[in-house]
Amino acid sequence: MIRLVAVDMDGTFLSSTKDYNRERFAKIYKEMKERDIKFVVASGNQYYQLKSFFPEIAEEISFVAENGALVISEEEEMFCGRMSDDLVQDVIAFIKEHPEVFMILCGRKSAYTSEKEPEELIALGRSYYHRLEVVEEITNSIEDVFFKVATNVPVDETTHFLEFFNERFSGRLEAVSSGHGDIDLIIPGLHKANGLRILQEKWGVRSDEMVAFGDGGNDLEMLRHVKYSYAMENGSKESKEAASHIAPNNDEEGVLEILEQLLEIK
Repeated sequence: MIRLVAVDMDGTFLSSTKDYNRERFAKIYKEMKERDIKFVVASGNQYYQLKSFFPEIAEEISFVAENGALVISEEEEMFCGRMSDDLVQDVIAFIKEHPEVFMILCGRKSAYTSEKEPEELIALGRSYYHRLEVVEEITNSIEDVFFKVATNVPVDETTHFLEFFNERFSGRLEAVSSGHGDIDLIIPGLHKANGLRILQEKWGVRSDEMVAFGDGGNDLEMLRHVKYSYAMENGSKESKEAASHIAPNNDEEGVLEILEQLLEIK
């Protein structure tokens, strides 16, 4: 019996136009709600951006945001990770040595980037971070609780920077890729699967009662954690190896199609 459904957003639940079939999903969600099946949005994106996709139901669903660093369920904060001040300072100093790397410092109250960054990257950042403050310079003197550093690197150097970051911050941070040159530096262990475990404890849900959908490197732990895991047809090789099933392309509304099959909705 399925009791929880977790979905990644970009490249998975959302189409290439950054939207989803709201009418079709509304019917699925109505059926899920009647059966008391929990719906969880599990993404590397900011909580404030994620909830904007679900204005009618945001207060009754759950969010594993920032790749698991922030868990909010039915508007109640269940978990918030924290990087030490020394670690934040080290990361900022290190990235500043590499001007080709775009950086967003992610905090509980807001995300932050520097006015010195390229305007087109700042504009792109705003599409993922609805709360994004552009400051004169990124420093650890900004008053907030920081739990993630989001970076964007040249696409053809993604693998290099993944290895580079993981070697430099071994044991302190973990670099995960969500594609298109985007690399998040997260606190080790604070991934999407950990966020799901927190929600499982709240509801008493077992991993063999869960379905998850993903497409990228930041979905691997989540896909391995649940019994019914689906990598998108458009997903990475690693996500397909981690999942037990393949779902149709995100532009073919693959998540909604599989959910209709699982819930036997015609």
